[in-house]
Amino acid sequence: MNSEEEFLQKRFVDLANQCYRNNVYTFTGFLGASEQDVFFRTLPQIGSVDYALSGGVEGCERQMLRFGSPEQIGYEEVFPICCVEIRPTAPKFADKLTHRDFLGALMNLGIERSTLGDIFITEKTGYVLCHEKVADYMLANVDRIRHTTVKCRLFSEMPEAVKPTLKQENLIVSSQRLDGIVAKLFHLSRSQSLLLFREKKVFVNGRCMENNSGVCKEGDVVSVRGHGKFIYRGLVHETKKGNLSISLERYV
Repeated sequence: MNSEEEFLQKRFVDLANQCYRNNVYTFTGFLGASEQDVFFRTLPQIGSVDYALSGGVEGCERQMLRFGSPEQIGYEEVFPICCVEIRPTAPKFADKLTHRDFLGALMNLGIERSTLGDIFITEKTGYVLCHEKVADYMLANVDRIRHTTVKCRLFSEMPEAVKPTLKQENLIVSSQRLDGIVAKLFHLSRSQSLLLFREKKVFVNGRCMENNSGVCKEGDVVSVRGHGKFIYRGLVHETKKGNLSISLERYV
């Protein structure tokens, strides 16, 4: 474990202890997949403090961690997550903007990455899930993405544009091994699939999966960095040739 991971583990333990001692909810910023994996490895040090993860809507890659629960604290406190729409003022003449364009513009304004969650793009409009403490700053200061003039709007509720769309797919595979499913779904060779595991780019239910021979279980949420994300729904039937027909839902 490197020094950055050790610092992150201490941070998780400190927040859990604060929650327990003061009987209040404590929150992290948005965590990436690798940071979430560090948290799950820290769980033995957390003790009996309840926790929850949320990115604002179901299926988000970047998620905020909350220590505490209504059962332990005595009341509910929602995650401090909101959505800011960034829309071109003249869509007809706007650049075709990418995730990198939106993120780069926000970071150039000095906004910390930990305050930013997932960014969804519909046509030329970006929807940024963020910590509520930076929303007003974004509304006041984000007026250009690359060469495109934009305007911002804060949503009181999550818009339909950021709600996940799932596409059901059936695959024929030789087994329910994770590496074979990843290779089949993303049109990769077995060696390419194996490399993803070695490079720690495969996450199952938020945990980094280095064991490529692991077997998918029904309900597993699998994220493959750079390729996509899916929910494994299980075995459908065995084919006449002895292969397996499996079902999954892919985030699109």
